Amino acid sequence: MEERALSCLLRSRPTMEQDIKASYLMDHMVSDGVLTQDEEDGVLSKVCHQKGAGRCPADLLLRKDNRAYVSFYNALIREGYGTWPASLVLGIFACNTVCEVGALIPVQVKLSEGGVPQRPTVFVNRPTLLTQVREKLRRLQNAVGWVTVFGMAGSGKSVLAAEAVRDHALITECFPDGVHWLSVGQCERAELLVRMQSLCFRLEQGQSLEASLRPPGSVEEARERLRFLMLRRFPRCLLILDDIWDINSLRAFDIQCRVLLTTRHRDLTDSVSGLRYSVPVESGLDEEKALEILSLYVNAKPQNLPEQARRIVEECKGSPLVVSLIGALLRDFPDRWGYYLRQLQKKQFQRIRKSSSYDYEALDQAMDASLQVLDDEHRELYKDLSVLEKDVKVPAKVLSVLWSLELEEVEDVLQEFVNKSLLFRDCNRRPYLYYLHDLQLDFLTEQNRAQLPVSLHGKVVCQYQRAYTEGPPTSGDEEDLYWYRFLPCHMARAGLSKELCSLMFSLDWVKNKAQLMGSAHLINDYVEYSAILDRENSEVRLQFQEFLSLNGPQLEQKPLPDVVQLALSQPCCSEVYRQALLQAQRSASRGQLYLDWVNKSSLESLSRLVVHPQQSSVYHTCFSRDGSKIASCGASSTLRVFKSTSGERLQEIQAHDDEILCCAFSPDDRHIATCSSDRKIKIWNVERGTLIRMFKEEYEEQVNHCQFTNHQRRILLATCSNDKILWNMNKPTSQNTLFGHMEPVNHCCFSPDDAYLATSSNDGSVKLFEVASANEWKTIQVAQYFPESDEETSITVKCSTWSADGARIICAARNTAFIRTSRLSTVQYCQACPTSQLLALALSHYTVEVRGPLAPTHSFSPAYSLTRSYERGVLYNLWETERVHTSSAVALKRDFDVLFHQGNVTVVAADSKNRLETPSGNILATLHGHTKTVHHCLFTDNGQTLITSSEDATLRVWKWMTGECRVLEGHQEPVRKFHLLGGSSSSPMLLSWSFDGTVKVWDLSSGEKLHDLKCHEAAILSGDVTPGEHLFSTGSADNSAKVWSCTSWKMEFCLSGHKACVRSCRFSWDDRRLATGDDNGEIRLWSMLDGALLKTCAQNTKDCMDSFHGGWVTDLHFSPDNKVLVSTGGYIKWWSVQRGEALQTFRTTGANLKRIHASPDFKTFVTIDNMGILYILKQVEGRL
Repeated sequence: MEERALSCLLRSRPTMEQDIKASYLMDHMVSDGVLTQDEEDGVLSKVCHQKGAGRCPADLLLRKDNRAYVSFYNALIREGYGTWPASLVLGIFACNTVCEVGALIPVQVKLSEGGVPQRPTVFVNRPTLLTQVREKLRRLQNAVGWVTVFGMAGSGKSVLAAEAVRDHALITECFPDGVHWLSVGQCERAELLVRMQSLCFRLEQGQSLEASLRPPGSVEEARERLRFLMLRRFPRCLLILDDIWDINSLRAFDIQCRVLLTTRHRDLTDSVSGLRYSVPVESGLDEEKALEILSLYVNAKPQNLPEQARRIVEECKGSPLVVSLIGALLRDFPDRWGYYLRQLQKKQFQRIRKSSSYDYEALDQAMDASLQVLDDEHRELYKDLSVLEKDVKVPAKVLSVLWSLELEEVEDVLQEFVNKSLLFRDCNRRPYLYYLHDLQLDFLTEQNRAQLPVSLHGKVVCQYQRAYTEGPPTSGDEEDLYWYRFLPCHMARAGLSKELCSLMFSLDWVKNKAQLMGSAHLINDYVEYSAILDRENSEVRLQFQEFLSLNGPQLEQKPLPDVVQLALSQPCCSEVYRQALLQAQRSASRGQLYLDWVNKSSLESLSRLVVHPQQSSVYHTCFSRDGSKIASCGASSTLRVFKSTSGERLQEIQAHDDEILCCAFSPDDRHIATCSSDRKIKIWNVERGTLIRMFKEEYEEQVNHCQFTNHQRRILLATCSNDKILWNMNKPTSQNTLFGHMEPVNHCCFSPDDAYLATSSNDGSVKLFEVASANEWKTIQVAQYFPESDEETSITVKCSTWSADGARIICAARNTAFIRTSRLSTVQYCQACPTSQLLALALSHYTVEVRGPLAPTHSFSPAYSLTRSYERGVLYNLWETERVHTSSAVALKRDFDVLFHQGNVTVVAADSKNRLETPSGNILATLHGHTKTVHHCLFTDNGQTLITSSEDATLRVWKWMTGECRVLEGHQEPVRKFHLLGGSSSSPMLLSWSFDGTVKVWDLSSGEKLHDLKCHEAAILSGDVTPGEHLFSTGSADNSAKVWSCTSWKMEFCLSGHKACVRSCRFSWDDRRLATGDDNGEIRLWSMLDGALLKTCAQNTKDCMDSFHGGWVTDLHFSPDNKVLVSTGGYIKWWSVQRGEALQTFRTTGANLKRIHASPDFKTFVTIDNMGILYILKQVEGRL
């Protein structure tokens, strides 16, 4: 052995003997022919006798030549031994073989760093295929694109891909930035995210600690991170995606880089951008190559193999997988050629799946022959693997639980299975993950079909319960993910219905699984196992499913919100609420804060599912005709398709260059049409997400609406803009153009029998056209039903819909849809149910009316009796219509007051129809004087005087019983609020602030202006006075707050640091602190001793509203002991004043909370959201 190689071995020998297991390496070295079987047995016996000594075959290597050193180095790489190959690479260069492979060694190191698997122990070159792949890869030298290697499972695609990049010239010329391998497989979205996170981590290893980033929290974020890394750090690298199954997984890597992928589906890359090339891999090897594999396994020349070898290849049709299985068996029993041939010829095993494209007959024979060489104990263990799901990789820890064996014993058993090609190991991740090939799993399932349901799946459940007696695992590693994903499946298949209900009707299980996997997995579980769960308790199953459906967007957030607090908003009769209350009471006894929504019973939620489809405004949603899917589009120019049962995302398409205004499913649900502000109309394949047709641009303006015919006998698509156009899907140009309207057309819809098309226009009319002739049939002048309109105010017909029998047409204009709605609200959209006499109306003040018997942003699903709603926001809801007759469409306004008295709560608030309930209902006085909106009013302590401020820049002091009024003038801009100083004294003063940036002090008795302070250059948005009335504060649109003296009227402190308008401020009860909140959602606590910043209250990351608080911080209140601060924004948060940390968050149904009222004991809180929903929250009391 070369001296430098010998020196590397001697220097590393002590550490290698501690860290390296000989058995995992010597199989490779025996296969390379550098060790004999006797030498391997000698090293292994030394390990057994000396218990740790000689774990690495270093002594043996020192007596070998350079070829043994190279084989040992390659074995370390194959087994993934971290940095060991790098420490021995200098010795590699010194070996005599450097003249042959020296130029390749740096490339091999680069490939190993990129996770490219090593060449298999038995490898046969396939030069024709390799040349094709490398030739296609060279075409990506100067352009991004895709090379697809496709073929059936077991055909050697992955080996071919890995071998193709073992070319020094190819790597240095075309991909000098490296090669990165990622095994994808058939995975859910959450698993895909984990794989993308691992790739991001690998690519970011070279960055400094300061530049390191948190793992991406979504597939979209991971894709953008990878796009940045590929463009900025690795512009000329190759990404290899192994075993891609579907378009959704592939699109996640459409990041403008060079990609080599292996797959079973040839047309996967049809929907991605860039150059595309493909290389087919034949399903079977030719006889020469198959015989070469067998000869390498038995260490003989092909021409010296017995005749049975040729016949084995013929029987298995040259399947690479089967040939490898038989070869591995023959390596251990080289005299069994005849025996294995007879096993194949008998064909005594039932074909697994007759319609499959796999060569099942050959696999069956090879699988059974492989199992015969296992001892009885290991054969029983292998049989247990039939409980695994396809394309699922499991860590050894899971099998350790299943088999009740020590982890090391399990790893030894699995190593034997891997060596005999009965199991595969993913060495790119630690801990190693193990998986069965689909065909192997199908074979096991068929062999153990009688035992699977009760015996084998029951064993999994029993072993889990024994291992986790204290509750489900919470560490979050691969083992935990397996149990959370598949334990319900094992219980269901074992027929353990009571155990399944106990698991899935547990809030702890929901909380832990949501933490690891999000809500979509959980909802799918309740849908998939609903038949079993309903036999035990259908009501509880619905309660848990509804809880997850309504809180899906929150449960996808990181960090995960407090699930117990979310559950406390469920109805009091719900099992979810019952469990949450018990947990909250136990936690409250330990000092944790929880709030119970005590008046929620007055608001019955009819929502069935809440989905967060877009980061920007949602413009349209629609059901598929079978009700199983929902499509959503909006300002983001992205079309998304979801399951209607769980909200799981099925498809995501970057459909247009501008916002998408409408989308519609075809009658057979195979296609979906989109129309956009970019004047284009496109039709997409729903399943694959590929573009089927883009119609030529015949519009000069944006396309407002699109709809397919209702029946499949003749599929037409109607679209509208300035004109109405009918399209035939099989023609690139329009079939007919319908003329008649004088203004743009907003909406179009076919009659139930597709004979007529109704169009709604800005010209105030609805026109009915005959579809067959394209002639106008009737015109309805909707504008004539609004005689109060003048010529300057046009009547716009927003939409129309047909009744189920086609006898009536309903249209929406202003506040009318045949039935008058509140004059304070506008009908945004209407639609009739196609199977009933219900009509849904979407109104401008965030409400939906469902009326009978006559239809907004809403349509009905015939299969699910649901209606969908959306607004210019980012959420849409699914509503249950079977329980809906009418909705009052009345909501409370956010300007309200609360009286707390002896434990009772009285709320005074006007509703959306400007109605206000009072004990007597009598009007005591009406005060006229202000010329614009009145923003604030306040009674003095004696109740005789009322003070008001207005948009008209004045304040008025009223003797309300007599109507006497004093006007306080001086502000130049609206006066939103004021404060009464010394209200109980004989000479009270009034402190007012305005958008003009000034604060004015008034003598309340005389109306004289005492002080005029120019406090800010920008508008003053908030103000407060200390309880002791010696300081007052102002918050401004100039991003600052200031503190002023109430005696000298001079500024004490200028508080700078906010990055947005200071929208709210509040002093603590002891006058020692001031809290300020801004439009970024950030809250700051300041010392009133020296004006220093004490704490910043904000969560770590911004939310979907690009805020730390779901929006502006609009109100703040300290607790009487000054230890807790409550704030409102998009939701309500409670903070520890001492630590600046959030104690609890309550998420309201609506958003944009304006203010909150707290009881004197700080245990009851009242607010109203922008949907007009009232919340009375009481602190949960502790219970031991």
